[in-house]
Amino acid sequence: MKEPNNSIEQTLSPQQLRKKIRGGEHSGNTSGHCNGYVQCNLVILPADSAADFLQFCQSNPKPCPLIATSEPGVFTLPTLGEDIDIRTDIPSYKVFEHGQVVSEVNDISALWRDDLVAFLLGCSFSFEEALIADGLEVRNVSEAVNVPMYRTNIDCTPAGPFAGEMVVSMRPFVPEDALRAAEICKRYPSVHGEPIHYANPEHIGITDIDHPDFGDAVTIKDGEMPLFWACGVTPQVALEAAKLPFCITHSPGCMLVTDLKNSDLAVVSD
Repeated sequence: MKEPNNSIEQTLSPQQLRKKIRGGEHSGNTSGHCNGYVQCNLVILPADSAADFLQFCQSNPKPCPLIATSEPGVFTLPTLGEDIDIRTDIPSYKVFEHGQVVSEVNDISALWRDDLVAFLLGCSFSFEEALIADGLEVRNVSEAVNVPMYRTNIDCTPAGPFAGEMVVSMRPFVPEDALRAAEICKRYPSVHGEPIHYANPEHIGITDIDHPDFGDAVTIKDGEMPLFWACGVTPQVALEAAKLPFCITHSPGCMLVTDLKNSDLAVVSD
């Protein structure tokens, strides 16, 4: 069997990367791949829970910025890209039963049902490109690891059975670069927007910055402070609380890479 190649290949188009993922030639996180294109978090759940989850997203737009939804049973997403198959085109999926992760798989075709609805949510990987273009170092990209993500004590607004505390992603900056990063990300509200907290991780319930709950630790250099953004892993915490009999998400850092351009999501201020 051919071993997956996880090295960053900047020349690949989103279609080419999805083909590699579908064929088992790429696994692992998608940060740094297909620069310029929107990446999405994923939640798949039964249609009878879709209205409540939609309300959860609408009530918590920072961690859950909704990009697209599917019709029940439909696994293609033509508004997001040509030949997308949501069952195969993400490197890794987490399967939940009654709020517990029961498996992680790279293909959910055998689990697909006619009542399943897919929700695609904005991802911070989209604004990372804008930060790098402005000359800022994004540490998880430069160290070639998954972005560190942490559970917090910040409550989300509940909707139906969906509730829980926000998950945040972290990137370290010196103070002047943190201000630049916040201004840049403010232009991208559909991919989490500006940061929600700077420094003092204990103020938002993070007790050990060196041991993230999801993703990988990154170096925080002398003079740098952690900068925190709302994170699309938050719905996974809400799914744990909801304890649905069955649902599926992406594995943290393993996104759907779409044909949409990041530039299309930017909000130009007057």
